[in-house]
Amino acid sequence: MKLKLIALAVTAALATTAQAQISDKVVKIGVLTDMSGVYSDIAGQGTVEATKLAIEDFKAQAKPDFAIEVVAADHQNKGDVSSNKAREWFDREKVDVITELVTTSTALAVMKVAKEKNKLALISGAASTRITNEDCNDVTVHWTYDTYAVSNGTAKAVVKQGGKSWFFLTADYAFGHSLEKDAAEVVTANGGKVLGAVRHPFPGSDFSSFLLKAQGSGAQVIGLANAGADTMNSIKQAAEFGVTPKQSLAGLLMFISDIHGLGLKTTQTMYMTDGFYWDMNKETRDWSKRYFDKMKKMPTMVQAGMYSAVMHYLKAVKAVGSDDTQKVMAQMKKTPVNDFFAKNGKIRDDGRMVHDMYLVQIKKPEESKYAWDYYNVRATIPAAEAFQPLSASRCPLIKK
Repeated sequence: MKLKLIALAVTAALATTAQAQISDKVVKIGVLTDMSGVYSDIAGQGTVEATKLAIEDFKAQAKPDFAIEVVAADHQNKGDVSSNKAREWFDREKVDVITELVTTSTALAVMKVAKEKNKLALISGAASTRITNEDCNDVTVHWTYDTYAVSNGTAKAVVKQGGKSWFFLTADYAFGHSLEKDAAEVVTANGGKVLGAVRHPFPGSDFSSFLLKAQGSGAQVIGLANAGADTMNSIKQAAEFGVTPKQSLAGLLMFISDIHGLGLKTTQTMYMTDGFYWDMNKETRDWSKRYFDKMKKMPTMVQAGMYSAVMHYLKAVKAVGSDDTQKVMAQMKKTPVNDFFAKNGKIRDDGRMVHDMYLVQIKKPEESKYAWDYYNVRATIPAAEAFQPLSASRCPLIKK
């Protein structure tokens, strides 16, 4: 009896110690995203709801002995706003991890603060490969996609379909430059030729002068190295000015929300590369319908990726019994990602979470049988091919 009581006491002491390692007995997640601007549809409130769904499911499945809280803010697509909010959250509000961070400039700004404060950053919406190359650090995970992955799928497919000469219409900031560079390398590597490029302000509204320069180039394909509302407006105005259908458009970073907004008549037969499609299988459909019930629209890959990243993070916290940054990161890296978003995903030492990507072609209106039935999945791009190989990494954490 005495031995039994001692064993119980030791068990209780260990449990108390484990719980005490969760600072303030609360894991606090900050969702920093574009709530009102050009990327609010692809990220925005949808990523907040995806985060809440992850927490809801984690609580139901893991029954943690610690509380989980969420705060959210609009970074306005500005690096200074993002870094200031990150400092406030880390210093005053005891946030453990900042997530989402659509827009490369905001992601890079928060990554620096996270490293300084030894806190985690989980990036879903930003795209530049700088995040896991020149600017990589050991407290950041780039979860959903990047410019290398989307270029590797779309540009290669378009060149193989006969689109050999290209001209780029590029958002003039780090993301656009990265997307143009990665796509141009894919074009030339597959036998195509880049005739030129023009850069537009971010965000933009009037693309007429830039489209006319693209038209004047005589290129077969105009590569849209932009995203969100900028891409949608580029496509609309290209039709208005008669640029299309004489020249083809390649949306290098498009989302299902863009297709929904533009309609199948405008986007039919275009190729794009996506990291997630709601209608892939039963798992993706079941989760997406829950998301739809909250948001009244199907999720983008940014929103689905956000759920996956938050769930993986929370599982790691529970596994190590701590919200210590290095312990949690080590657990996340050694644990495969297996959920509706990714199968056998892996976080590499450069912070890149590698997983399969999908080359899709937009359906013709007559092919769509029900709401949000927009994609023909033409190919699965294996994780090893989808993302930049470590042998080409410029991340200082990677030993050559």
